[in-house]
Amino acid sequence: MKNEEFLETFGTSDQGRAATAKVDWQVKNWWMKAMQMLLCAAFFILHSSFFISCSEEEAVDEFTQEFANWQARNDAYFATLEDSLLHAPGQWVKLKSISLDQTTQGAATDYVYALKLDSGLVGAIDNVFAKSTDSVRVSYEGRLMPSGSIYPDGMVFDGTVFGTYNQHTNANAKFLVSGLKEGFSTAIQHMRKGDYWRIYVPYNLGYGSAGSGKIPGYSTLIFDVTLLDISPVGHAMAPWSQRRR
Repeated sequence: MKNEEFLETFGTSDQGRAATAKVDWQVKNWWMKAMQMLLCAAFFILHSSFFISCSEEEAVDEFTQEFANWQARNDAYFATLEDSLLHAPGQWVKLKSISLDQTTQGAATDYVYALKLDSGLVGAIDNVFAKSTDSVRVSYEGRLMPSGSIYPDGMVFDGTVFGTYNQHTNANAKFLVSGLKEGFSTAIQHMRKGDYWRIYVPYNLGYGSAGSGKIPGYSTLIFDVTLLDISPVGHAMAPWSQRRR
């Protein structure tokens, strides 16, 4: 209601002054409630931001602790693979990097270790191996060594696996062998079609001291791999739906 209309209605009588006072009190009360609501909202936002910030910092600290002393832990972990080789030489193999001189003894981290889990999924053929110029079809999962409470089985960083590894039902991917990391490529070139291996790659034959993306530097890489098909250079690989059974 405009002031002129208010005055015309109530005039300057006691009744008018009382009505004016009532309106003023209502306006002031509304503003007080509005300010209280704004202050409460501001407090809530600041309070929430504080706890979100604390939660993020705690998550970062926990992740950092997960990979603390990472180089030393990976060196110790990789050294234990030699014992596995000695205790089960028929199941384990030790492969020198394919790019190095095969007639000389190399350093411990010049080698890839592999545990043979199965073979013959699609009919393994003796003495048929992939070459660096070939393409291969594989199902695989790549992870790091067990690191702690966040990744007790190792952080998975890549693969064609959804859920538990199953060489019969996994998805698959095609790669040019020469485009793979040196340690992975070395193992692939020693596998027959149908082999299912667990491959352990030292950091210098993987992502080195710098790491890559979410993979920290000095990481031992562990791959569960099934070699499904090999296609020589110049030959198109058949679609997986047409694979030999």
